[in-house]
Amino acid sequence: MRPDLSAVPIVDLAPLVHGGPDKRSAARAIDEACRGSGFFYVVGHGVDEALAARIDALCRAFFAQDLDRKLEIRMEKAGRAWRGYFPVGGELTSGKPDIKEGIYFGAEHGDDHPRVRAGLPLHGNNLFPDLPGFREAVLAWMAEMTRLGHVILEGMALGLGLPASYFAEHYTADPTILFRAFHYPPPHDASEGWGVGEHTDYGLLTILRQDDAGGLQVKSGGLWIEAPPVPGSFVCNIGDMLDRMTGGQYRSTPHRVHNRSGRNRISLPFFFDPGWDAKIQAIDMGRADGRAGERWDHQDVHEFRGTYGQWLLGKVAKVFPELGRTAGVT
Repeated sequence: MRPDLSAVPIVDLAPLVHGGPDKRSAARAIDEACRGSGFFYVVGHGVDEALAARIDALCRAFFAQDLDRKLEIRMEKAGRAWRGYFPVGGELTSGKPDIKEGIYFGAEHGDDHPRVRAGLPLHGNNLFPDLPGFREAVLAWMAEMTRLGHVILEGMALGLGLPASYFAEHYTADPTILFRAFHYPPPHDASEGWGVGEHTDYGLLTILRQDDAGGLQVKSGGLWIEAPPVPGSFVCNIGDMLDRMTGGQYRSTPHRVHNRSGRNRISLPFFFDPGWDAKIQAIDMGRADGRAGERWDHQDVHEFRGTYGQWLLGKVAKVFPELGRTAGVT
């Protein structure tokens, strides 16, 4: 039976969160979504709505500040750690400036962490704004999203006919986590362009909390469809590395954002990805189908050989070219 590609499906995670006999039915729903559009909403996830409301409110308070205040935690201050704030136009997608501003966060690495001492990019301490409760809320949010990431990947493993712990054992025992808070200001006119242009995500799984402004579009079945806000849900999509591991049976689907609401849009994507040193290998699922000619970037992810850290560095250096040069990544 062909999947319905006209709408993003909704998956109830409650059986996976709480356990029980319906766990595999939730896993089948995830599997069908990943083989179809590559996007799905999740409900029944167990994330505290009060925490979600708090992180949303704090991010809105940060972005409402004057630019000079926001630049106090600009990304350049974090150096190789690639954390902190960037202004509108400071991030590139397919070489074009996005109409959004944002803050990057990641796992907290102390100065004595071996990778920090070695000067490895994307490792270090976060830069937090001087807003009461901001640091605590972000760290709590990343912990909750990490928990949820493990739950969803357990469902994916079961849907693929693998042991529930497959991804945890092979890739995410020490996951690479990135949390980003984005603000898409309302465009001056309809022709101004995309908040973020067509792209796919880099790793395993993206978990997105979007507000009620809308604007997210997904390329499904060759057509662009809307992924409108669903109250109490997260939008999930798979990334290039899961496409690579499954030989193209799970699709890293292109998506884009155009804020047409006439008001500010807040987007909170969390990226739950393989460990930095994890070697990316195909799961034995048959012949790969990379679709290099069909991808937005004409790249065949199935040709990649190496660790996830190597893949990620190459990608991030294209999004922030100046920081890539600073870190010695080309």
